[in-house]
Amino acid sequence: MLRLLTVTNLAVLEKASAEFGPGLNVITGETGAGKSVFMGALELALGARADSSAVRDGAKEAKVEAEFELSGSPLAAVSAILDDAGLPPCEGGSLVVRRSVSSAGGGRVQVNDSPATVQTLRAIGRILADLHGPTDHQSLLEEQFQRRVLDAYGDVSSSAYAEAWKRLCADRARLESLKGDSSDPSLEIETLRYQLEEIDGAKLTEDDETDLFARHASAAHASEIVSDGSAAAELISGDGESAANALIEAGRLLREMSRYHEPAKEWGEQLENSLLSIQEISREIADSMSRIDADPETLAALDERVTLVQKLKRKYAPTVGEILELAERKRERLGDLESRDERVRELEAAVSADEKSVREAGAALASRRRKAAAKLAKAVTKELRELGFLQSGFGVEVADAAPSSSGCDSVDFTFEPNPGERARSLKAIASSGEIARVMLAVKAVLSEHDATPVLVFDEIDSNIGGEVGKAVGEKLRAVAAHHQVIAITHLPQSAVFGERHLVVAKSVSAGRTRTAIRLVDGEERVDEIARMLGGAKLTSVVTRHARELLALAE
Repeated sequence: MLRLLTVTNLAVLEKASAEFGPGLNVITGETGAGKSVFMGALELALGARADSSAVRDGAKEAKVEAEFELSGSPLAAVSAILDDAGLPPCEGGSLVVRRSVSSAGGGRVQVNDSPATVQTLRAIGRILADLHGPTDHQSLLEEQFQRRVLDAYGDVSSSAYAEAWKRLCADRARLESLKGDSSDPSLEIETLRYQLEEIDGAKLTEDDETDLFARHASAAHASEIVSDGSAAAELISGDGESAANALIEAGRLLREMSRYHEPAKEWGEQLENSLLSIQEISREIADSMSRIDADPETLAALDERVTLVQKLKRKYAPTVGEILELAERKRERLGDLESRDERVRELEAAVSADEKSVREAGAALASRRRKAAAKLAKAVTKELRELGFLQSGFGVEVADAAPSSSGCDSVDFTFEPNPGERARSLKAIASSGEIARVMLAVKAVLSEHDATPVLVFDEIDSNIGGEVGKAVGEKLRAVAAHHQVIAITHLPQSAVFGERHLVVAKSVSAGRTRTAIRLVDGEERVDEIARMLGGAKLTSVVTRHARELLALAE
């Protein structure tokens, strides 16, 4: 979940921090107070495009800091991205993102206190959060997202198709490589044979990656190692004034002392343990020294081996493992070239069989998706009815398409906002407010399947009220049972369902507008709900209504 969002010098925000909790977090405030600035800050923390014009007047830069608490599959997915980017891991599941935007243009990104790219931040952001409403983070309109939603809802596995597609792509690539080269292959065959003889002749193993260099270092510095090691062993437990003999004498004195001073008994026991430890260290040193090989012939052989391995690394690949993998690919290529005409016929037959397998697996996958599509459309339409779309319809179209990595079909969410209008693609006709509520309906249906931890809904309940507003609040809380939900709302009927209520307010001081955000509870929350119901005049009737709404929500 998002734990903390701190914003400095962004638009009307000079310095403000908001703490969020699990479940449903609602943000309210008067129009123009700056609620959207917080959402803009969160978008920046998720990798959105930075605009220097958003820096507060008079400031050199704007800063955003977001702290996330991760676990489960989101933590695993983010950790993989951090590892690929060479960034520090999420210690204890904590992820800290910092981003600055300069008024002169440009900016900086830090992830877990290390410099990162906006591209990396964007990849992390796609895993962590979905933002919906009058923003451009509307993944609901992307076919890839729609397909994932459909497959998750219908428990549709595409693994069989993915395997068939992978085989087809691999065989096509090999076939194109063989057919596309019309030149005489003899030169390449000769080169491959030479390279394989060189690699195979070295008889490389994984020991050549680490153990070889350790043994070489020991052999090259054998005399220094033996000299220093033997001296250290003598100092620890030699016959003269060694550490062990000093500890033995100290132990004897402590035993004598313990007859009259009780704490000395425990000191003696601790000292005895220490003595055993250093005696064990001395034995290990002596054993290691006995195995050091100072033979010049051994060193010469290791020198020769190290030189060979380093030469192969410079020539072929940076690691032994990669050299061995490269050798297998070269061996396969050599086999193809040595019997090119035969291999072309074999691969043409294989590609033909692969294409048939892809079509069959794709047809089976599309069939499963169509069955799931009908059920998903019905379920989402039911949710939309409860969210105020009494006459609207939601559909999922699965159409035949050219084979691709995702299947032999296309997936498109459709929407029929009014009776009598034909259903058309959601991205072509829905307004931002409609998209936000459709997404809420989808999230309510998928709440137990979707792994996105943070969902943000910006004014999802605009242009509605009364019972529909109450239904939106109930839906938000239901979705928040499986996700952290942050909802910006003007509607008291929705706001009362929040488990954590934050209020954004602006003030003017010294001729400058400032915005602050604070947590409200108890009577302060009653007053905020009353303000949303009746404006600035908090009459007893409005206040009583606010208490009733909060009580009903509980």
